[in-house]
Amino acid sequence: MIERTLIIVKPDGVRRGLVGEVISRFERKGFKIVGLKMMRLSRERAEELYAPHRGKDFFEGLINFMISGPIVAMAVEGESVVSIARMMVGATSPLEALPGTIRGDFSTDVRENVVHASESPSEAERELKVIFAPEELV
Repeated sequence: MIERTLIIVKPDGVRRGLVGEVISRFERKGFKIVGLKMMRLSRERAEELYAPHRGKDFFEGLINFMISGPIVAMAVEGESVVSIARMMVGATSPLEALPGTIRGDFSTDVRENVVHASESPSEAERELKVIFAPEELV
């Protein structure tokens, strides 16, 4: 099934110059990038993006990290893209992320783990609306 997902290169990934690496992995996999932009998240938008985690002990630190610098957000489209993107990104913890995944190859911290990927098709739909206006998607 063709679907869309949100991939974000987090502030640490942007700072470390990994934007091109992340984009190229998704393109080489055969997925289509249908939206792309560099931006700074406002606190309000970051809180909306991570609303499912509100109330968890890591929420405030995550929000502060996500607004600490620019991010690169992309809408990616393809067959089963949500589940495949999650595999490509790897586990949240760098201790569990396998080599060959984005986090396994580049992450060193559980919070500053280079990239965000939507967890489900319904979350992808919600998250894409937080970041992109409909006219920004091709």
